[in-house]
Formats: sequence, C-alpha cells, structure tokens
Amino acid sequence: MKKIYLVLLLCLTAFSAMAQPLSKEEYLGRYQRLVARVGAAGVGVETLIGQWAEAWPDDVQMLLARFSFFYNKSQTAKVIQLSQERYLGRAPLLPMKDSTGAVRNYFEDTVFDDELFGRADEAISRAISLEPLRLDRRLVRITALTAYEKGSPDMALSELKALVDKHFNEHPAWVYEGLQSVGDEEFKALMQEYCYTFFRLGTPGAAEAFKALSEHLLRYCKDDPLYVNNLGSYYLVCKKEPKKALKYYNSILKKHPDDLTAIRNTILLARSTKDARLEKKYLPLMVKYGETESERAGAAARLQALGRK
Repeated sequence: MKKIYLVLLLCLTAFSAMAQPLSKEEYLGRYQRLVARVGAAGVGVETLIGQWAEAWPDDVQMLLARFSFFYNKSQTAKVIQLSQERYLGRAPLLPMKDSTGAVRNYFEDTVFDDELFGRADEAISRAISLEPLRLDRRLVRITALTAYEKGSPDMALSELKALVDKHFNEHPAWVYEGLQSVGDEEFKALMQEYCYTFFRLGTPGAAEAFKALSEHLLRYCKDDPLYVNNLGSYYLVCKKEPKKALKYYNSILKKHPDDLTAIRNTILLARSTKDARLEKKYLPLMVKYGETESERAGAAARLQALGRK
C-alpha cells in the first residue's frame, strides 16, 4: 500500500510540475531558440507565441514576438517590370531593353497582406501602450508603416509629426536601446533619418512627406541648418527649382558660413545648372572649410581650372 501511495504521490508531483506555466524568461528563451532555427515566421513560431500569450498576455517581449511574426508573415516578395530607372529608391535587379530600345527594368517589390499587417500593428501598438517611454518601439512601428505604405507614407508622417509634438512639448524621458539618453540632438538625428528615408524613396508622395516633416521640425528648431538644407534639397531635387533651393542654402551660409552640407549643396547646384560663375562663388568656402585635405585640395584645383576658362 505504501508503494502505491508513493507512486501516486510522485505522479501527482510530476503532473503538478508539468502543469506549471513557463516563466516569461523561459518562453523568451524558447522563442529565441526556435526563431534561430526556423526564422521569425517559421513553423511552430505562431503556436509558441499563442501559448506564451495565454500564460502572459501583457508580456511586452511576447507582443514584440507577435509583431515580428505577423509583420514577416504579411510580406510576399515578387519581381515587377517597370520602365523607370529606379523604384522606391532602389536600382533594378535586372536592367534590360527590348528590341525597340524601350527600357524594361525588373525590380524586387514587397506585397503586404492587410489583415496580417493589421495584426502586427495591433501587437506593437499594445507594446507601446505598456511601455510608452520606449522611443525605439515607437520607431519600430513607424518604420513598419513606412514600408507598408511604400511611396505614400501618410500614416508614417502623421505618427512622426505627433511624435515631434510630444517630444518638444512634453520632454519625455525617452528610452532607446543603445543610447544612454535621448536629448534634443539625438531626437533630431533620429528624425533626420526618416527625412532621408522619405527623400530616398523618390516618389511624389514621399517627397511631400520629406518636406512636411522638415517644416514641422522647423516649428520647434527654428532655422536649424539640418532641416533648412532639407528644404533646399526638396526644391533642388524634387521640384527642379534651383533658384528657390539656393535661397535656402544662402540663408544657412549667411549665419553658418562653415556649414558643409550647405556648401556642398550650393556647389552641386552650380554644377547641375552649369553655372561656373556661381560655382566659383562657393568653391572658396570649400577650400576653407572642407572636411578633409583631399576635399579642400580638390576644391582649390577646380577653382583654379575655372579661373583659366
């Protein structure tokens, strides 16, 4: 009888141990090992995340895992044929011409499943609500929206403008992995990355987002050369209006004659418009303030060559 009792006790103890839910850390460890083997949206990942969510519905790491799963699952890569030279800032995978000489370029494209992307967005939004000071998580969502919207980043722009308002009006104690703190300079640098992303996409909608975000930042960072240069580039590259672009660059150089971005842009503008007189006006600034000896020497040589013409 004692042997039977002992066996039953051991069975009950084992069953009780098996019934105990895994800790958050254990689920995270299992998830990381599984993803390392099968990928973020591989076989078994959704099942594991489902079990994790049942045990720990408000675990931020689980929500990030769910976001990663559905975000990756929502994407399908395909190849498209276009006559243009670039697509969303990318060069073609395979540039070709047909028998008539017409351009037939092939680009890699990503198609999103709306429902799956929506589930990914729901997960990252919930994670943000649980840790509202995690700036890096907010930017993960905005980056995903930018990819989803492709050349018309309306939602991404709206989120960025709201984030700019929050930063400069409320001054939150942001947390960003890899940064000790996020002050104005760090925040501005992060916002400039999105300005550059919109600019690089090269579509009319993205160009307008580039301009709108730069102008919105200038509401709080009055006359900041970083964003004034952006507006100059908008008119020079996106709108093909060099005279208007030059006004922005000159407004910077009037206050900051050593601003290398503005100096380089004015020289680029002069060369693109084949205006040697204008180039000779700005090359001395490069000779004086160039970042490297090579850059300064190149500007001096170019200035000398123009003087002989």
